[in-house]
Amino acid sequence: MSAATPARRAAFEVLRRVFEHEAWADRTFPAAAERHSLEGRERAQAQALAYGAVQRRGTTDHFIGLLSKRGTEGLDAPLVAALRLGLYEVLYSEGAEYAAVDGAVELAKGGMRSGGQRRAAGAAGLVNAVLRRAATEREALLGSLSDDSAQDAAVAHSVPAWLARMWWEELGAAEARSLLRAINEPAETAMRANTLRANPDALRAELDAAGEPLKGSDPSHDAHDYAGSESEALLHPPEAIVWGGPLGAAALRALEDGRMFAQSRGAQAVVEALDPKPGERVLDLCAGPGVKTVALAARVGVGGEVVAVERDPGRARQIEDMAARAGAKNVRVEATDAAGAGGDIGQGYDRVLVDPPCSGLGTLASRPDARWRRDPDAPARLARVQAAILDAGVGALRPGGTIVYSTCTISRTENEDVVDAALDVNADLDLERHLDTRPDRDGTDGFYIAQIGKARSGG
Repeated sequence: MSAATPARRAAFEVLRRVFEHEAWADRTFPAAAERHSLEGRERAQAQALAYGAVQRRGTTDHFIGLLSKRGTEGLDAPLVAALRLGLYEVLYSEGAEYAAVDGAVELAKGGMRSGGQRRAAGAAGLVNAVLRRAATEREALLGSLSDDSAQDAAVAHSVPAWLARMWWEELGAAEARSLLRAINEPAETAMRANTLRANPDALRAELDAAGEPLKGSDPSHDAHDYAGSESEALLHPPEAIVWGGPLGAAALRALEDGRMFAQSRGAQAVVEALDPKPGERVLDLCAGPGVKTVALAARVGVGGEVVAVERDPGRARQIEDMAARAGAKNVRVEATDAAGAGGDIGQGYDRVLVDPPCSGLGTLASRPDARWRRDPDAPARLARVQAAILDAGVGALRPGGTIVYSTCTISRTENEDVVDAALDVNADLDLERHLDTRPDRDGTDGFYIAQIGKARSGG
C-alpha cells in the first residue's frame, strides 16, 4: 500500500498551491479534498497536516537548513513541499514516523518526476535522509528551540522575524511569548445564532440533544453588564455558541439553513460594543462578507435599517446573499468605496461600524497562511486607509451617535494610533471605552474595539 495516502497527497497539493501560487489554504483545501475523495477522519487528517505544515513553515525551514546543510532557496519547489510536510508530521503530529517518512519520499519522487529519474531519485534520497535524522533526533531538535529573544521566538513559533520583533516591542517579552504560543494552537470553533431565524436557547438545546460537542455557557455573564471585565462581558453574548469538538450533522444543517453563522467570539464582541437598538439606522463600512451586517440587522429589527458598504463587487454580492439567507430584509448594500461613502449614502446615522481592511494578525490561529502574507510595512500602509475610512464614518454619524472602530489585528499602528489621531482632529469625539481580545487570554481571535461617542452639540 502506498505511504503517500490520499490525505498526504491532498496536504502536499495545498502546500504547493499556497507557497508556489500564493493561493489561500482555506480556499485550496476543499477542492483538494474533493479531488482526492476525502471524507470524515481522512479529510480531518489532511486538513490538520496541510494547515499545520503551512503554519509551521518557519520552523521546518529552519530544520531543513540545519539537517540538509542547504537553505530552501536552493531546492526545487516539490522537494521543499515534501520536506515541509514530512518534517511537520514527524515533529508535530502523532502517528507512525516511518509512514510519514515514506509518504514524503514518495511525494518528492512524484513531484520531481518531470525532471528525470536521476533528479527524482536524488530528491527522494535527500528527503529520506533529512526525515530519518529528524525522527531519530526529534526530542533534541525540538528542545533546541528557544524563545529567549524575538529572533529565536520567530523560529520557535514560526512567524516572520518582523512580527516577533513588533510584538516584543509593543507587548513586552512575556506577553509576546504567550501570544506566539497561542497562535499555533487550534482556534476555537464559535457560531452566532441568527435570531431572525432561531431562538438561541432553543437552537443550543437542539444541537446539544443531537450530540453536538458544545461547550457550556456561563449564565452569569450579561452582555450589557460592564461592572466586571469589559472583554468578558462582550465575549459572552446570548447568541454565541461554542464547540468543543468537530461539527456534526445538526450543526451543518443549521449553518446551511441560515439559523447560525460561523463567527468568532471576538468578532461577536464588535456587535456587542456597537449595541444597536431597535429602530435605529446603522452604517456598516467595509461590510463584506456580511456576518456582522446580519447581526446588526437582527438587533435593529424591522423598524430599523442597516446600510452595508463594500467596495468589492464580489463581496457586496456575498452580503446580499447572506442577508437573504439570514432573513434580514432591512439591509441595503452599497457597492462603493467606504473611504468616500459619505456623499453616496448620506449622514445622520445613529451608529456606525468601521471595520476596515487590516493586517489580520489577530486571526493567525484560524488562518494558517495569514502570517506569511504580510510584510513589515503592512501596518503603516493599512493605517492610512483605516484612517480615511474612520474619517468617513465620523462624517456620517449624527451628533449624539456612537461609532465603533474595530480591527482583527494586534498592531498599535493600526489600532490605538488610528483612533488617537481621529480624536486629535475631532474635538466632538470622545473615546468611551476601548478593549482588545487575544487568543492566549480570551481563547478567541484578537480584536481591537474602540467605542467612540459624538457630542450632541456637534462641538
